[in-house]
Amino acid sequence: MFRTYLITALRNLWKNKAFTVLNVLGLSIGISAALVIYLMVDWDLGFERSVKDHQRIYRVVSNFTSAEAKFYNCGVNVPLVNAIPSNISGLEEAAPYRQLSDMLKVTVMQEHEQRHIFKDQSQFIYTTPAYFKILPYQWISGTPDASLTVPNQIVLTSDYADKYFPGISYDQLTGKQLYLEDTIIATVSGVVRSREDRTDFDFKGFVSYSTLEKPNMHPRDWNEWDNTNDDTQILLKLPESSSSASIAQNITSLFRKNFPKDLKSNDDQFYTLQPLTDVHFDARYGNFSQRMGNRPTLYGLLAIAGFLLLLGCINFINLTTAQSSTRAKEIGIRKTMGSSKQQLVTQFMSETVLVTLIATFFSCLLTPLVLKIFADFIPAGISFPNTSNTSIWIFLAGLVLVISFLSGIYPALVLSGFRPIQVLKNYSPAGNGHTRRVILRKTLTVSQFVVAQVFIVATLLVAKQVSFTLNKDIGIRKDAIVFIRMPWSEPNSQNRQLLASKLRAIPEIANVSIGGNPPASKSFWTSTINYRDGQKDIETSVDIKVGDSNYVRVYDLKLVAGTNIRSSDTLTQVMINQTYARMLGFNNPEDAVGKDLSWDNQLVPITGVLKDFNQKTLHEAIRPLLIANMGDKLNIMHVLLQPQNTAGTNWKEALTKAGMAFKEVYPELEYKTTFFDESLAKAYATEQKTSQLLSWAAGLAVLISCLGLLGLVTFTTVQRTKEIGVRKVLGASITQIVHLLSKDIIALVAIALLIAVPISWFGLHQWLQQFVYRTEISWWLFALTGFATMLIALLTLSFQTIRAALADPVKSLRTE
Repeated sequence: MFRTYLITALRNLWKNKAFTVLNVLGLSIGISAALVIYLMVDWDLGFERSVKDHQRIYRVVSNFTSAEAKFYNCGVNVPLVNAIPSNISGLEEAAPYRQLSDMLKVTVMQEHEQRHIFKDQSQFIYTTPAYFKILPYQWISGTPDASLTVPNQIVLTSDYADKYFPGISYDQLTGKQLYLEDTIIATVSGVVRSREDRTDFDFKGFVSYSTLEKPNMHPRDWNEWDNTNDDTQILLKLPESSSSASIAQNITSLFRKNFPKDLKSNDDQFYTLQPLTDVHFDARYGNFSQRMGNRPTLYGLLAIAGFLLLLGCINFINLTTAQSSTRAKEIGIRKTMGSSKQQLVTQFMSETVLVTLIATFFSCLLTPLVLKIFADFIPAGISFPNTSNTSIWIFLAGLVLVISFLSGIYPALVLSGFRPIQVLKNYSPAGNGHTRRVILRKTLTVSQFVVAQVFIVATLLVAKQVSFTLNKDIGIRKDAIVFIRMPWSEPNSQNRQLLASKLRAIPEIANVSIGGNPPASKSFWTSTINYRDGQKDIETSVDIKVGDSNYVRVYDLKLVAGTNIRSSDTLTQVMINQTYARMLGFNNPEDAVGKDLSWDNQLVPITGVLKDFNQKTLHEAIRPLLIANMGDKLNIMHVLLQPQNTAGTNWKEALTKAGMAFKEVYPELEYKTTFFDESLAKAYATEQKTSQLLSWAAGLAVLISCLGLLGLVTFTTVQRTKEIGVRKVLGASITQIVHLLSKDIIALVAIALLIAVPISWFGLHQWLQQFVYRTEISWWLFALTGFATMLIALLTLSFQTIRAALADPVKSLRTE
């Protein structure tokens, strides 16, 4: 029986080759898109999922509230991190960790006193043995109990061990030494295998946290309860009986015990526990790897996959039911010969399954090509086929079953329901335009173009928002600025001044500033600052930026009151922004100049007030900001270039000269540059990727819809061949014939636009709410979408309709 069904299905598919190709093509595109999207979603959702007891592991994060907004930081102040393990009950494990510089110099002493220097090393942290009890590592050499227990110990991952000590077995590495920045002599106490699971905690070198406890190794914020930055964090593992909310409340209470809240202030600071599996997704806090996922985007991807598959299924239903008249006699004869309705349903469903399997086969061939084409958009670890990932094959099997059922069940029931007497008497089961089947077919066609037009509008709006974010005046200079990173711990501070002098001597360079992170960046450093004048006592959580007196000039920051800060190696003056001045009660910026702020156990005067600018992405409101000149925080050279091609200026030559100057001062370090505008653009990488994805989704949706449209108009013209011939004999022009064949379908496209407009407006309005600063949903987006869709539909119809209108009426009248 199965063999009979298969042979019959193959014959019918071969007999209707054109429709088979359209069905296979539409389903192949939908399945390929769904498969690629599944691989992307599965990849992102898999972060930290392989960690044992991941549901009981949390990261402590900081939350700040003010009268104007809420702010977030993934870091915790150092004194609180140090106090949590011994002062908070109900913890199974607590592992503090602090990131070392991402430009670390590592020196290895090899045989015959030869030094091997590794520049710009990253992924090193200070931590405790508890870190390895919380996160999974396979120990190759050493044990977690005997490692990182005393100062200056280090544990390496196997890939870093191979890099620093090639040719030496892991068992022989214990006791070997590394020099970190020439200040820490670290002794290897163990080697662990590199993590192969998906993780944002992909560190490679682990230095004992107790190294920081030595007085000469204390970081500047070691005892500062009011200083929060993202360098220092802590992981907790809770017993099953513990409540994360209760632990978070206890941590906040511990903080308040050591740093009481100003009761007169509306600002507040509290701590929450972030589940380990949320670290990859919560962009409010971020992570060290900077590989952020986005759950709404993933859900949007799944919706796109579902819609593309639905479009393919609609094509199949439309084209199959449209062919009902051509298969009516076949069905009548089968029923007359004794075939039951169940057997006919099985026959038609087998044809659907066969088409779906063929489409799945082609989609599997197409998917690796798609992954290669979109390599910049798709995470590097994704591959297909992947025999080790059984979930992919389960997904494909489920996809075949679902598509076969959705695509095949309705046509099978419709076709198997024909009455043999009527069909053998040449009754047309397709009926006229008022039959339910035709109404359903029109409804499905409208649905296809609703989806396609929603995708087009979304593509245009997201591209418009991305353009808005990249081109909006954020209040500072963005172009022609280059970063050059210097060592974080600099034994000789004169080297920075020497490099700055050499750079200023280059004709193509307009100005140079020595500072910390740029005015607008994703880096976090927040501190609690007090203002008291006898009447006011205001405590505020403030963003901190550091730079010398040229910092304002390089970035063209606008002073609205007061003067610039003086160049100094110590904290003597600060500038604040207008938002902070208003929070202190100074609506007139001039009134804030000369007032003292209490910060870091000293009073520092406000020397100037800057015009507000966006110091983070346009997702967030402008925060209170303070800019100071602090010698120990200045590790980035901010270089302003002369305008390109002005007076012979060439940026490539300028950067080459800057590199030569850098090597003269830091011969052992690698010279790297980053353009400021490029770093800003990276902050909107998610939106840019969303725009690209929607562009392709819209293109695929339109392509699938047009394939269905082409199939329908082809079948319609075949059905109406004799009518077209009669009309031409009676004098109908080619234009009238084309209008006759096109008007119904063009009307359906217009109806689809009317439905798509409110749907797309509502969805995109909700999407824009994540941006504090956003573009408008302009009317021309919908007008352009309608025009483009109509044009594409007309082009799709025109070939077949004009061909039918030009056909010889004599031949048409001979058609049965």
